[in-house]
Amino acid sequence: MTRVRFAPSPTGSLHVGNALSAVANRDFGDWFLLRSDDTDAARNIPGGEKAIRVDLEWLGVQWDEGPVRQSERQDVYREAADRLGSDRFGKITLLREDGSATYQLASVVDDIEFGITHVIRGNDHRPNEQLHRDLTRALGAEPPEYIHHGLILGEDGRKLSKRAPGATVAALREDGIPAAAVRAYLEELGLPKHDVHYDLPRIRRLAIEAIEAMPDEELAAAAGAPVEVVPALRGARDLNEARELAAQVLEPEQVALPDDARATLERFKELRERAGNGLDHDAARGLVRELKAVGGDLKLLRLALTGRDRGPELAALLVALPKDETLRRVDAAL
Repeated sequence: MTRVRFAPSPTGSLHVGNALSAVANRDFGDWFLLRSDDTDAARNIPGGEKAIRVDLEWLGVQWDEGPVRQSERQDVYREAADRLGSDRFGKITLLREDGSATYQLASVVDDIEFGITHVIRGNDHRPNEQLHRDLTRALGAEPPEYIHHGLILGEDGRKLSKRAPGATVAALREDGIPAAAVRAYLEELGLPKHDVHYDLPRIRRLAIEAIEAMPDEELAAAAGAPVEVVPALRGARDLNEARELAAQVLEPEQVALPDDARATLERFKELRERAGNGLDHDAARGLVRELKAVGGDLKLLRLALTGRDRGPELAALLVALPKDETLRRVDAAL
């Protein structure tokens, strides 16, 4: 059985590079430990661990044990240092002056204690590999297999800053990117041998595909809208836009229409009254084509139905709106 671990420091929402490690570990391992590397109190922030758990749950990354907090395991680390007979290993400090373990000791001891077979992490940890191997053997255990992957870089060729657009899982979530799109992007990267440049446009393309693939009930819940509105949401580029489109359907704005709108609206009303209660897309598109063929102004119809001059495809709007509500809005505009 392959036993892996994901061990972020509790410093807030996951950087996409850390999320890459989390997904790679979950996809690779049979058993997954979530560990909080919180030995450096100066870096930890309130709520940082919770933010990471929220990110992992949102991405669908499940753990089998944890979170294990290194801050709660100091006795275990001090015992390991006692077995080594020193609070230093070569030139490396293992225990601080206050008796707390440094990252190097705590990480190796935990990997031994939890039987980790594979350590999958970014190339920035590669300089630690030989030290961790030596320290593991000094503690009487066999080192795990170390697998290092490339880092995610920004446009400047340096490690992507957390302040860059879309650089954290929370930022992507706030931008309305579906979790499935982020997970798909990270799985596309897999375990890159070399550093890769962050491709936010690729994530946005995947977001469109993810929204198209969502079941009606899931998309409705994500947009905070009734399922009947979903036909008007399918063209959304992200979930924030889907929520805006839902608002256009559900919350029409008041708008003053020009006098020449009457002919379009009266003709549309005749066409809609003749059609059945529920329109499918083909019927709705046929109705729009018929209105356009007799000179109807489709922009004026949209204004009458939503109070806005832009929004979902007009046919999709007609599918989403019940017949009686459609006619009520047209009558109000007339």
